Amino acid sequence: MFATIREDIQTIKKKDPALSSIWEVWTYAGLWAILHHRVAHRLYKANLRFLARVVSQWARFLTNIEIHPGAQIGRRFFIDHGAGVVIGETAIVGDDVLMYHQVTLGGTALEKIKRHPTVGSNVLIGMGAKIIGNITIGDNARIGANSVVTRDVPPGATAVGIPARVLIKDGVQLSEQPTHQVMDMALSSADPMGELIRRLLRETEDIKCRVEAIEEDHQPDSVVHVHELHRQLAERSLSEPPLLEYFDQITDPIAHANENLHGSGI
Repeated sequence: MFATIREDIQTIKKKDPALSSIWEVWTYAGLWAILHHRVAHRLYKANLRFLARVVSQWARFLTNIEIHPGAQIGRRFFIDHGAGVVIGETAIVGDDVLMYHQVTLGGTALEKIKRHPTVGSNVLIGMGAKIIGNITIGDNARIGANSVVTRDVPPGATAVGIPARVLIKDGVQLSEQPTHQVMDMALSSADPMGELIRRLLRETEDIKCRVEAIEEDHQPDSVVHVHELHRQLAERSLSEPPLLEYFDQITDPIAHANENLHGSGI
C-alpha cells in the first residue's frame, strides 16, 4: 500500500511541472481521490457495497471527483486538477494514465453489463473529453480536449473532435509526438473536417475558373455579363473576403486558440 502511494507521489512529481515542493502533492485533489478509491474498491470487492459507496461519496465531496467503487484503476494514475471527473462502475483504466479535468468515462446501457470504457496503459485524456460506452482505448493512445469518443481507438492513435476521429498527420500518428505537441494539435490544427472543407472549397474555385474560361472561349458576350455581375456583388460586400479566405479566418487556430496552446493542461 505504501509503495503504491509512493508511486502516485512520484507520478505527480514527474507529470506536473507546476509542482514546486513534494509536500504540495497532499493538496492535490487527484491524489486524495485515488487514495479514497483504493479503499472503496477493496470494500466493494469484499461485498461491503454500502461502505464502499460511503467512502466514494465522501471523496466526491472532498475532491469533486467521482470514481465508482467498482471501477478498476491501474497504477500511477494521475488526475491533473481533477474537477468534474466522473468514472463509472464498469470502467477499467490501465497503468500510467494521465487524465485532465472534466473527463467522463460514462456508460450508455441501463442493464448490469460492461457498459463503461476500457482505457489502456500510458493513455493521455485531454480536458473535457467524454468517452462513452463499452469501447476500448488502446495503449499509448491520445484523446484530444473536449472530444466525444464513442468508438474504439486503436493503440498509439490520437482521436479528436465531436464525434472523435482518429488522426494521422503527415503520415505520423500524433501520439508519437511529445505530449504537449499532441495536446496543442488536438486543440488547434488537427481538424479533419476543416481540412476536408478547405479541399472542397479549393476544388470549387478551380471548377469555377475552368467554367469561366470555357464560357469566355465560346460566349464572350455572356462572360462580360458574368464579370459585371461579379463586380456588382463585390461592390455590395467589399468587407467580405473570398470564401476560402473567409473560412481560413474563422477557423484560424492562431487567432482563436493560440491562448490555449501553452496551457493545454490547465
